[in-house]
Amino acid sequence: MSVASEYQATTADVNAWRIAKVYAEALFRAGEKHNQTEAILEELDSLIKDVFRASPDLENFLANRSIGREAKAPVIDKVLQGRANPMLIDFLQVLNRHERLDLLREIAASFRELGDQKAKRVRVTVKTAVALPDDQRERLLAQLRENMRQEPVLELQVDPSLLGGMVVQAGDWLFDSSVRSRLDSLRNQLIERSSHEIQSRRDHFSSDGRD
Repeated sequence: MSVASEYQATTADVNAWRIAKVYAEALFRAGEKHNQTEAILEELDSLIKDVFRASPDLENFLANRSIGREAKAPVIDKVLQGRANPMLIDFLQVLNRHERLDLLREIAASFRELGDQKAKRVRVTVKTAVALPDDQRERLLAQLRENMRQEPVLELQVDPSLLGGMVVQAGDWLFDSSVRSRLDSLRNQLIERSSHEIQSRRDHFSSDGRD
């Protein structure tokens, strides 16, 4: 990809997030007005994590701009009528009329961020080699709650390549106590030490040669 193409792609991504944030804020204000922000957040998450995961063709259909709005409107009603908050259904129809359904994931992420800010929650990704036992999860929650002064929401992931320990990340903050990380660190130290010893021997031989 050329520099110009990369710039255009980056600009498009930034613009998409800006537009998504505007829609998310509008939906959030409407949810606050009717005291339904948490319900809408749960349904947005369920739509993306459950419905779209089970039926990726539905997401592709809705996000496809080459398919007309008139074809999508009845599908939204058919799939969600009686199953989702009427406010969310109306919102999806608004997105459809403005041809913004392709931004639904970005809108959901922005909406979630607004909800977290208001509720003083923080999303924490926790990666472990095996599933985290309940007692360890509760201890981790208590420790994070005390250190962050916010309510942590754990997003647990299993990554066998970690070998042991855990990787905890919240935004830019990262704590890595995994066995893989320690092994990588040890390997890097050994490589650095070996390189230093080789260079020292070269310097020694060069010095002997000059004498």
